[in-house]
Order: sequence, then C-alpha cells, then structure tokens
Amino acid sequence: MKSPPVRIAGKNEQLDKRLGKGGEGDVYALVGHADRAVKIYKAEIRRSRESKVRAMVEGRLAEATTLVAFPSEVVTDSSGNFAGFSMRLVAGYRPLHELYSPKSRKIHFPKADYRFLVRVAQNVARAVATVHKAGCIIGDLNHSGVLVAQDATVALIDADSFQFSLKGQSYPCVVGMEDFTPPELHGVSFSSVKRTQAHDNFGLAVAIFQLLVMGKHPYSGRFSGADLSLGQSIAQNRFAFSIARRDDTRTSPPPGSVLLADFPPSLAVAFESAFGLVATSRPDPVAWVSLLQGLETSLRQCANVPTHYFPGAAGSCLWCRLASQSGFEMFPLGLVAGNIPTAGSFDLEAVWAAIKAVRIPRPEEALPTWGGNVGPPSAAVTQAKSNSPEKTIYGVLALLAAIIGFVNVPRLGLFWGALGVYGLVAFFTKAKVDPAPFRKAYVDADSRVHLLSMAHLQRIGLKEIIVLRADLEDCVARYRQVEGDLADVLTKLKSTREARQRIDFLDRFLIRRATIPGIGPAKTATLASFGIETAADVTASAVRAVPGFGEAFTGKMLAWRQSHEAKFRYNTSPDPSDIQAENAARSASAARQIDLQKKLRSGLAALQSAAPRCLSAKSAPDQSLLQALEERAQAQVDCAALGINLPAPTLVTIEVPKRAPVQPARNPGGLTPTHPTATGSSRSPVSNSCPVCGASMVRRTARKGRRAGSQFWGCSKYPSCKGTRS
Repeated sequence: MKSPPVRIAGKNEQLDKRLGKGGEGDVYALVGHADRAVKIYKAEIRRSRESKVRAMVEGRLAEATTLVAFPSEVVTDSSGNFAGFSMRLVAGYRPLHELYSPKSRKIHFPKADYRFLVRVAQNVARAVATVHKAGCIIGDLNHSGVLVAQDATVALIDADSFQFSLKGQSYPCVVGMEDFTPPELHGVSFSSVKRTQAHDNFGLAVAIFQLLVMGKHPYSGRFSGADLSLGQSIAQNRFAFSIARRDDTRTSPPPGSVLLADFPPSLAVAFESAFGLVATSRPDPVAWVSLLQGLETSLRQCANVPTHYFPGAAGSCLWCRLASQSGFEMFPLGLVAGNIPTAGSFDLEAVWAAIKAVRIPRPEEALPTWGGNVGPPSAAVTQAKSNSPEKTIYGVLALLAAIIGFVNVPRLGLFWGALGVYGLVAFFTKAKVDPAPFRKAYVDADSRVHLLSMAHLQRIGLKEIIVLRADLEDCVARYRQVEGDLADVLTKLKSTREARQRIDFLDRFLIRRATIPGIGPAKTATLASFGIETAADVTASAVRAVPGFGEAFTGKMLAWRQSHEAKFRYNTSPDPSDIQAENAARSASAARQIDLQKKLRSGLAALQSAAPRCLSAKSAPDQSLLQALEERAQAQVDCAALGINLPAPTLVTIEVPKRAPVQPARNPGGLTPTHPTATGSSRSPVSNSCPVCGASMVRRTARKGRRAGSQFWGCSKYPSCKGTRS
C-alpha cells in the first residue's frame, strides 16, 4: 500500500519504505532522493513541534554541518498542514551503543579494534563541537542519537529535539535519558530548564567513557550501602570509577572493568572532572579531541594477540588481563582457514640441551676471596689483655704480706698460708677478656661482606643469569605443554558443540532491543555494566549480583531468556562457528609457541654470552668488598687470639622466584566459555589457576561483606592459601 503523498518546497513527493519508528513519529526514505529522508510526526504532537522545526529550517542549520541531520525543509500533507521535515539521510550507520557494547560490536563492527573506538570517540566530540558552534545545545545527548559508520565517521540525529534560539525566541529540549542526564538536572522538569554546554559536556563524557570502557556506565558500580538505582547514583555524584573521590563515592567499579589507572593520567583527570562536583569543570568537546588524540598515539599492540591495542599507561595488555578475569574476548582474532599463524620448525630438545650445556658459575666462584696477610692480632687484643693489672699487683702484695707475717707472727701460720695461696693465684691467673665486642666486630664485618657480595653478584649479572636459567626451564616445560593443551581444547570443542550453539543462538537476543517489564534504559545500562547484554548472559547468579536486581527482576530476566531458549534447535552438522572456534584455538596455540620460541632463542643467546663474563669480572672486584673481606679476616684473627668461638661465615646464595606449576590451559585463545543453564554460573575464567600459588580454583559463594551471596573463584588450598579471582 502506497503512503499518501507529501509536499516539500511546493512539490509533491512520495514516501518510500519506513526506515525507523520512534515515540514521536516515523522516518521514511523519499522516492527519487537517495540522500534524503523525511520524519513524519504523529498527528497529536504536530502542532507542538511545528514552530521549532520552522525556526530550524529558517535558521539554515542544515547548511552549517554535514555531521548533524538538521531539519532542512518543512514537510506538509497534501492539504498544506504541517507534518514533519526532510533531512539528510544517514544510511549505513549504526547506533553508538552497538559499537561500545562488546557483543553488539562483534555483530555490527566485527573488524573494529580499540584504535577504531578511540577514533570514533574523537569524532563524537567533533560532532558535538559543531552543534555548539551552530548555536545549539543537544540537551538529550545519548547513545541512540549518535550514529557510527564502518569508517568511524559519526552523525547526530534527532536534531529536532535540540535546544535552539532564533530572533529572541527560545525552543527548549524537553526530553532526556536518565543515564545521560547530569546530576544537577535529576528531578528537574526538562520543559522548564535552560540547557547549557556544561550539560552536553556531561552526556559527551558518558558516551566517551562507554566507548573506552567497553560499555560500562561511569555511575554503575557497587555501592557500600543499600543498592542504588543508576539515576540515584548519578544524582548523588557517585562516580563508580573515581580514584580521587573514592572515599566519598563509596562505590567500586563492576568486576572485570577497565580502570582509570589504565589510561594516561591526563585522561583520568579529565574523567574525574567530567564526573566531579563542579559542572563548569567538565572538559568541552575541543578538550576531549586533544586528549583522545594523545590516547591514540599512546596505544601499543599486544605481543600475543595482534588485535589487542591497549593504552601504554596500562603497562601490560589490558584486554588479555580482562579476558583472564572474565573469560570474554573483547577483540577476537576473527581468523579464517589459511590465516592461522604457524610456529615453524623448532628443535626444542636441541635448544634445551644447549641451555643445560651452559655452565653457570656458583656464587662462591664469582666472588673474590681475601688472600692477603692479616698479620698479628690488633692492638685491641693487647689492650684487652692488659685491662686488669690491679689483680697482679694485689697478688704480689698478698705474697709479701704472707711472708712477712709468717716470719713475725708464726702462730698465725694458717692465715698467712691462705693469704700466700691467694697471692699466687692472683699473680699467675690471666685477666678475663669480655668477648662481646670482638664477636660483634666479626658479625658486623661478616654482614658487610654478605651485603657487598650480593651487590657484586647483582652488578656482574649472576643473579639475572640464574633467574634467566630458571625462566628458560619454565619456558621449555610450557612449550611441551602447548600441543597437549591444543589437543584438549579441540576435544572439548567437539564435546561442547551443543552448548556453544545454544550460546551463539541466545547471543542474538539483545536486552537493549527486548521488551521486559520494568527493565528500562537505565536498568539496561546497569546490566550491561555488569556484563549482561544478551539472553546468553542471563543466569540467576549473574542477575542477582547486579545492584538493584532482586528476586522479582531476576525472575523476569530468567523468564525472558527461557522464552528464547525454548526455540533453540541443535544442529549436528558443523557450521562456521565451529570452524571459527577451532581456528581461534589453533591460532592461540601457535601464538603461544611463537612467543615461547622467541623467549627461548633470545634467552639462550643471553645465557651463553653472559655466563663467561661473570667469571672474568672476578678479577676486578669492588674495593669496598675487598676492604670488608680484610676486616672480617682481621676479626677472625683477633677472636682466635682470645680463644673466642665464632659462627661460620654467612653463605651467599641467590634465590630464584617461585613459579606456578605448569598446568593445562583451560581456554587458550579466549574462547567464550559456555553457560550451562539459565540457573547456573555465568562464566568460567580462561585460566583457572590460583594467582597466588598456582593451585586449581573452585567456585565459592561469599558469606559476608558487601559481596555476600555472589560467587567467586577461590583457591582449592583455602585456608592455607587465600587467593581469589573475580
């Protein structure tokens, strides 16, 4: 059935197929105009929209920029009554949320990596800047009004809702989405408030944040008190990711999140300002463009996964880290047969034999020894021996007194005899020496020798070589494990085909497109922030773990998932997803082998060249170490002269850091884990080993604290080891 004709610029035009449907009206293509579209308002609101649209057309806003679909001409019905407006047709674009939401991105932007998202964020800022330059305020800046093309270009739609003034008449923006509305406007009637650029700057910051943080809303986190809705968190200024105001917000980010610390400090500060307490401090679009250009230049490529580009400030690959925490790959390889990297020929046993053939000197072989002549005991020994001359004097006096007394008063012979014995003992007994100062001198000298010896070994590189040798042995063990891991994964892929097909099927049903009672845009954003985007993500434990989702909402979500799951039919024949999963596993295995080959080759070369240098460095020891050795030798001679027993010199050893035992990889390649049932656990981690001791992990439920009732991975050796993983 043909649509009734409309009139544009005095000419009859025919509406073509409907392109979109909204709360205010529908958008149609225009027959004979491939680059134009028409928005036709619902009859009941046309009168309230007419004056604003005519003013925008009169103001020639459409000529100001091609980044915004401003009204360009008034559209009337055949009777000349206002019906809507024509505008630039934005074809081939997708809503912004389909780019920043990880699962939607895989469907609509399968080739997009993080560089693409950063470039889109810049273009969103540029588009907002053009609106402000044209004298408008967007007001209702949200993810549905920002469209993205496959080349990262951006277009803004719904321009008829922008705040605009012409000839002294102001036309407000009377709509807004809760999750993009700044704190100061929550609870305020949009029809009575004049929007400012600072309000737009808030919405822009939310859009940029969600692009850079994989769809997580800046105010969606876990509050330490009673659960808050997303709107309440925004109104109370509880920026969940804040570092500067962490004690004030009392809110932590959702598990498995990109954090402010992963960004350059300047960008982190900008987000703190955008979601801070002072509206006028929010960065404007021009500032965001500059900051995002800086982020773009700081991006580094992961050595293990070529599709991973991450901010240099993160230190190591951000996406590998998140995949290990959540089991979800943000930027999959997307490989096809023929593009899988190969490890090439590599003789592991020959390399291992060469590693074992390198003779690494023992610490005592690389340390200098004292070979000089210490000489006689020090003056301190002589002084100590002569510290008690009084006793000898008393002995002589006692002997003289005994002799004289015995001659003059012989009847007291017994007394004089005792006095004479005392005098003899006092005269011939050696003075007692206190050993403590001499033993302390030795211990102090020995401590200095040990400290300087460790510094010497560090300086000549022996400690580094010993650690490198242990690393290479670990690499050999891991290399031998790779092939077995691949075989295990391929076997598991065959046994889990039905579960993977079910997940692929349920992943087609996005919560954002669903109609679930009580689940509006704000709750949808909260769910997405906690990793629940599709029916496949909906499980009882996962939904209950989201703040504000009790048993009632959990029941509604489970019922929605089950309504779709009932339509699933298992296909026993191999399909493209099977090939993709197998290719991803083979690619990940080859990437691990290539990485280990590089480490083994370079490590062996370093080992072979560095070991001989350690021995040669022995001939040129540090003078402070030689002096410490001499002092210890002197202390030993002194103690020997005084008969003081000493402990053996401290043994110089090099400790090698403990390594986790090599275990089979549970999910190499970052394959999406299976969700067994709607009531089961939501995900299993890529690596199920304890980050502390390397033992296996088991699923537990928190009994107390702010995460009471939620599940986590805990070490199987608990309570002796308390390692956990989200």
